[in-house]
Amino acid sequence: MSDLNRGIMKFKGADKPAVVAASALIIFISITVLIVWALKSAYAV
Repeated sequence: MSDLNRGIMKFKGADKPAVVAASALIIFISITVLIVWALKSAYAV
């Protein structure tokens, strides 16, 4: 069992590169959306 298959992603195939890339993409998009929302809320952009 690899180290990537031990955290909260406890399912078979959690250490596949496609799954890891998809998870990373979701996280980066979420962070970007939050930053854009914060900037729009703070400034009249």
